[in-house]
Amino acid sequence: MNDCLFCKIINEDIPSTKIYEDDKVFVFADIEPTAPIHWLAIPKEHIERLSDVNEANSEVISHIYEVISSLASQHEEFKNGFRVVSNCGEAAGQSVFHIHFHVLAGRDFAWPAG
Repeated sequence: MNDCLFCKIINEDIPSTKIYEDDKVFVFADIEPTAPIHWLAIPKEHIERLSDVNEANSEVISHIYEVISSLASQHEEFKNGFRVVSNCGEAAGQSVFHIHFHVLAGRDFAWPAG
């Protein structure tokens, strides 16, 4: 996707603070954090939204959660808990149409969310 902000970040056309990268996943710091730790975990494959996950591409979503779990075990800020959020569609607050998971830690979170 030529116009996709996150594809440009993956391709390093736009700088980011990289937290983790492998052949399927890219994790970077959010530029407008809402928690002491606020990362975005994204697949390198362009998938627009959560409702576009299917049998052909679902393995990468599982892998993203494995990466998040591994990263959480390496950081003290995750010890007391963390939150993972994915917005699907404009009404839910999705503003970049490349599926992404907000990984939040380092403070207490209220419920219900938003």
